[in-house]
Amino acid sequence: MILALSRGLSLLLATLFLLDTSQNAFAADEEASLVNEAVASRVISIGGALTETIYALGREEVLIASDITSYFPEAAASLPKVGYQRALSSEGILSLKPDLILASEEAGPLSVVQQIQSTGIRWVTLPTPESLDDVYQNIEQLGAILGARNKANSLVEDIKKQASVLQQHINHQEGSSRILFVLQHTGGAPMVAGSNTSAHRIIELAGARNALEEVEGYKPMTPEAVVQARPDLILTTRMGLDQVGGVEAMLGIPGLALTPAGRQQRVVAMDSLLLLGFGPRTVSAAEQLHQHWIN
Repeated sequence: MILALSRGLSLLLATLFLLDTSQNAFAADEEASLVNEAVASRVISIGGALTETIYALGREEVLIASDITSYFPEAAASLPKVGYQRALSSEGILSLKPDLILASEEAGPLSVVQQIQSTGIRWVTLPTPESLDDVYQNIEQLGAILGARNKANSLVEDIKKQASVLQQHINHQEGSSRILFVLQHTGGAPMVAGSNTSAHRIIELAGARNALEEVEGYKPMTPEAVVQARPDLILTTRMGLDQVGGVEAMLGIPGLALTPAGRQQRVVAMDSLLLLGFGPRTVSAAEQLHQHWIN
């Protein structure tokens, strides 16, 4: 009797051990099973920051195409393109036979979005981030959709650590610079960024002040407003600087040469996706901008 109980107990313990081991193995393989069984295998990403995040999560193998704002990392630039995110064509997208489309709020026009959705293809819209918390939420949502929750959590923690270091740098810096963001377009007056813009948010994240924070959104630049803004630094995108013809040409725009930034020729150009994308590299962009204005 005692021998039978002993054998029964041994069998029970062995069963519990195997169950625990199998549960651990299931937890370890959960993401892989999600990718293979639940996650779409033909994904189109519309929005540079979303595409960049998918690569950062290590799920780029599911991508079959992206829009033209998706050029980072370098491998993303070689993906087939479906056009500009705000001027999409349903024919081009449908011809690729995707089973999932991940898109930013800027994707459109609405008629094209609705036409694609009417075919039954899953379309997921992620909000345009307005803060680091929004960036974290988008990363976590993409991680959940693509079966990369653990990687998403790790990526968020890494960015939070970067943000903590950036905040320490800001705390040890006396004063702040006034930055004017100029978005150059071919034809017409250049646009400058007020509040409620990505440029305003990245400037604040860098510990500086938007020289035109009292203005709402993007507005055509006037010489009088620029002079009154008294920027210490003029910020633009590399594309914008190329459009206008370089630093000297930019400072030739009426009003800019009369500002403190213009007199000292303090013009900084950064990659537009890095600077304004609000993706995984946002804190890195803010750190770079912070270093520019304190030097």
